[in-house]
Amino acid sequence: MNWLALAALNMALAVMTGAFGAHALKARLSTEALGCWQTAVSYQMWHALGLVALGVLLRLSSVAPALPVAGIQTSAILLQLGIIIFSGSLYAMALGAPRWFGAITPIGGLAFIAGWLWLAYSLMRSA
Repeated sequence: MNWLALAALNMALAVMTGAFGAHALKARLSTEALGCWQTAVSYQMWHALGLVALGVLLRLSSVAPALPVAGIQTSAILLQLGIIIFSGSLYAMALGAPRWFGAITPIGGLAFIAGWLWLAYSLMRSA
C-alpha cells in the first residue's frame, strides 16, 4: 500500500469536506451537526498526517532495517480504518443518519487508539 498517496488523498478530502461544511452546509445544518462535521474533519486531517509519518517511516525502512515494517503497516491500516469508521460515521450523522448510527463511531476511535498503541509497542520492541 502506498501510504503516502493515501495520506495525501485523505488530507485533500479533509480540506474539501471542511470547506463544504463551512460554505455549503453552514446554513443548512444545526450548530450541533456542524460541530459533528468539524470533529470528523479534524480527526481525518490529524490521522492523515499520522499516515504521512508512517509512510515516511516505511520509506526509511530500506535504510533503517531495524524499523518494524509489519508493525508500522498494521498501525497504518488501523489509522485508515479509524478515519473511515470514525470520521465517516460523524459525516453521516451530521447529514442526517439515524442517531443509532453513532454507535459505530467509538469503533473508529478504538481503531485510532489501537493504531497508535500498536506503533508504540512495535517501536519499543524493535529498539
